[in-house]
Amino acid sequence: MQWKVAGAFIAASCLVTLQAPAVEVDPTLKDYSKSSGVEGNLKSIGSDTLNNLMTHWAEGFRKEYPNVKIEIEGKGSGTAPPALISGTAHFGPMSRPMKSGEVDDFEKNYGYKPTPMRGAVDALAVFVHKDNPVQCLSLAQVDAIFSKTRKRGLEEDVITWGQIGLTGDWANKPISVYGRNSASGTYGYFKEVALADGDFKDSVKEQPGSSAVVQSVATDKYAMGYSGVGYKTADVRTVPISADNSGECFDATAENAYEGQYPIARFLYIYMNKKPGSALDPLRGEFVKYVLSKQGQMAVVKDGYYPVPSAVADQDLATFDLK
Repeated sequence: MQWKVAGAFIAASCLVTLQAPAVEVDPTLKDYSKSSGVEGNLKSIGSDTLNNLMTHWAEGFRKEYPNVKIEIEGKGSGTAPPALISGTAHFGPMSRPMKSGEVDDFEKNYGYKPTPMRGAVDALAVFVHKDNPVQCLSLAQVDAIFSKTRKRGLEEDVITWGQIGLTGDWANKPISVYGRNSASGTYGYFKEVALADGDFKDSVKEQPGSSAVVQSVATDKYAMGYSGVGYKTADVRTVPISADNSGECFDATAENAYEGQYPIARFLYIYMNKKPGSALDPLRGEFVKYVLSKQGQMAVVKDGYYPVPSAVADQDLATFDLK
């Protein structure tokens, strides 16, 4: 079966069955089996989107290995590559793939490329206040709301709710727009996919983290913002999105993300320094196996993201020469 996630087809031999609203972990994922003699310190520097999920993984891993210490710093995906290059981090969580320049900088330093692991699937959601009645937006409309360049072709700059079909008291209300800062992988991915590499409006209120975006939307009735779906709260709702102006809108659900129908879906990555032909040290190797185990993917569901199926887990375990 072919998966369409993050705009690219990724081969997978099976797909976990998901029924809304519950998200189930692929039952064919391996249970984590504890090893002996695992101890030491780990440090993670990178994505804010992955900050909570890395914490969940670290907590579960430390229950298996109480002598392991894991430090997590989440200030944006852009901080991961320099940390890996300098050797100050063992893991570089990123909510986007590394840019070619970042890969080149790593390769110049080490002579080989960094190795990514796909730890979870995210539907990068467009959030509105829970009382907002908007039912569907095209990517072109999203672009015209957030971008000043409107590369997706909408002629009119969208600044009020009436321009996207809301009536009554909503019609003349300006859309208060929230987003992430430029160090964020979420910022970069949204810019690439939703804005077709266009430029954000100067009026977008940049927030330091994903939770701050969602909190801002929750407290501003006329707001719209984007963030990983894992940060959804009861005070906001996700807006179904269509890839084109005439197409059907799809909500940011697991099934729609897996099938490629939700147009702003992506993998969430953890990058590592692994020399080709050499095995990971036992500490990092066991952490990778834990993340890609049934227990690790249950943490993904707990955090509001979508788990990877065993086909993807097996591919990445093989990439790291792990079983």
